[in-house]
Amino acid sequence: MTATEALRPTAPAPAPRQRRPARHWTEPSTWFAAPALLFFAALVIAPIVVVVVLSLMDWNGISSPEFNAGENWAELATDSGMWHSVWVSLQVMILCWVVQTPISILLGVYVAGKQKSRAVLAALFFLPLVLSSTGIGIVWRNLVDPEFGVLPALGLPGLNLLGDEHFALYTLIFVVSWQFIPFHTLLYQAGVRQIPAPLYEAAVLDGAGPVQQFFRITLPQLRNTVVTSSTLMLVGSLTYFDLFYVLSEGGPGDATRILPVNMYVTGFQQYQLGYASAIALFLVALGTALSLGLTKYSGFARMRSDQEGA
Repeated sequence: MTATEALRPTAPAPAPRQRRPARHWTEPSTWFAAPALLFFAALVIAPIVVVVVLSLMDWNGISSPEFNAGENWAELATDSGMWHSVWVSLQVMILCWVVQTPISILLGVYVAGKQKSRAVLAALFFLPLVLSSTGIGIVWRNLVDPEFGVLPALGLPGLNLLGDEHFALYTLIFVVSWQFIPFHTLLYQAGVRQIPAPLYEAAVLDGAGPVQQFFRITLPQLRNTVVTSSTLMLVGSLTYFDLFYVLSEGGPGDATRILPVNMYVTGFQQYQLGYASAIALFLVALGTALSLGLTKYSGFARMRSDQEGA
């Protein structure tokens, strides 16, 4: 060691990092969450507990419930009508994603422009988003009526779209997409407006056209928005009830009887509230598993900013 090195002051050792004390329920700030927790317990936890108990009962809604030792769950596993409802629900889920996602992306990219004409069109696109689902169902049921609908009014032969088992499901998919595409369009519009403009300016200097910019810049930058929209769309498709019930009541036959409609018909038309409770719990479990699976395997939990490094 030289003399200069000996005289050079040494840097002080870093102070040990102190751990923040854990919060306890005795601290006043933690009590701010108490009202929300109470509402959650009263409106979510307590009803689920009641449904769990009812799923083990035989009850018609009038007489006293009787414990049936899990017969409802045994019936659930062997009920062909139940599994048909699951199959119809899966078809609705897949078809809704296939139809809504590309249209929502294209509309979102279009209405993200700064032109005033696009702002006017965006306002028109979003009108179905503010309408009641029941009202939409009533309007569309009259529009596709084979005797008094749009086609007979135009002098064309009417098609019984809701009465034909081959067309009923696709008709319902069309109406559901008409209602919910504006919501996902709004998500993609916000996502497009967050893309840095220098990316497009550099692409123009490199000679990239609009199509190349869309596939090389816009879509990659919207990956987080696609995951978010797809998660909401797929999980939300398991909760459709009002439109399906108003338009077709699960018919013709059971062609459009998705799980929520099957649960309602079983509980409030066939008066098997215990079995309907088992269907409801199965629906909750399916939706939760789907949500957790999408969150884990789609990268939803590992999202980072699209503008990182821009």
